[in-house]
Amino acid sequence: MQIRGDRAATACGLVAIILWSTAAGLIRSISETFGPLGGAAMIYSLGAIMLVGLLGRPRLRSTSKLYLVMGSALFVAYEVCLSLALGYASSRTQAIELGVVNYLWPCLTVVLATIMNGQRTRWFVVPGTALALFGILWVVSGDGLSLPSIVANVESNPLSYSLALACAITFALYCNITRRYAGGQNLVVLFFVLTSGVLWFKYNLSSEVIPSFTLSSSLELLAAGAAMAGGYALWNIGILRGNLTLLATASYSAPVLSSAFAAVWLGAHLNAQFWQGAALVTAGSLVCWYATRQRADSV
Repeated sequence: MQIRGDRAATACGLVAIILWSTAAGLIRSISETFGPLGGAAMIYSLGAIMLVGLLGRPRLRSTSKLYLVMGSALFVAYEVCLSLALGYASSRTQAIELGVVNYLWPCLTVVLATIMNGQRTRWFVVPGTALALFGILWVVSGDGLSLPSIVANVESNPLSYSLALACAITFALYCNITRRYAGGQNLVVLFFVLTSGVLWFKYNLSSEVIPSFTLSSSLELLAAGAAMAGGYALWNIGILRGNLTLLATASYSAPVLSSAFAAVWLGAHLNAQFWQGAALVTAGSLVCWYATRQRADSV
C-alpha cells in the first residue's frame, strides 16, 4: 500500500482505530452463527488472505529469532484468547463487558514498559493505573461497587473472564517485546496465518460443526475479516508515517467506541454504570500514557 503524506498516514491510523472498534461486536455475532472456534478461525483465515494482498509476504530473514518466537507466541495467544473470551461469553452484554476488560492492555503496557524497557514515567502513572483498574471493577460489578457482585459475575463464567484478563496481559507484553526486539519489522501477516492455524487445530479437536452459509452471515464474516486485516494494515502505516501523538491519544477512545458499536450491532442494553466504567478505563490509560510523554518531553 502506497500512502504519501503525513495527513494521509494519520488518517489511515484513525480509520484503523474505527475498524478495530467494530471487532468485538462482529466476533461475538459471528461466534453465535458459526461457533466460537469455527467463526474465529474463518475470520483470521480471511484476514490473513487480505493481509497478504495488502502487505505481501513477510520477510523473515532479517528478523530476530527471539522476536520471531516470542512475538508470534504472544500475538497468537492474544488473538485466540480474545476470540474465545467473546465467543464463550454467556450473553451479549457480558461479551461487551469482557471487551472492556481486554482494554486494560494500554495501561498495563505502560506499567510493563517501566519494568522491561526502562521507560521513564512520572508519579501519576500510579493513580492512572488505579483509575483504569477501578473502571474495570466498576464495569464488572454491574450495580454499584460490590465485591459479592464482582465475584458472582466472574464465577458465572470464569473461563471468559480469565481469557479477557489474559488478553490484556499478553498484548501488553507483545507491545513491549515488539518495541524492544522487532527492529522495525512488521510480521502481522505471519501472525495472522499462525493464529488461524491454531484456531483451526482447536476446531478440529472440538465438536463444533460449521453451519451452512447464508448471504447475511457471509457478508458479516467478510466484514469482520476486513476490519481485522484493514485495522492492522492501516495502523502500521499510521504509526510509521503519521502523527503518532494524535494516534496514541485517539486510540484510547477504543473502549468506548468498541462498546458503542457492539451495543448497537448486538442490540445489547448497557446501563449508565457500564459507560462510566468504560470512560474510567479510557481516562486511566490516558493518564498512564501522559505520564510517559510528560517525562520524555522534560529530559
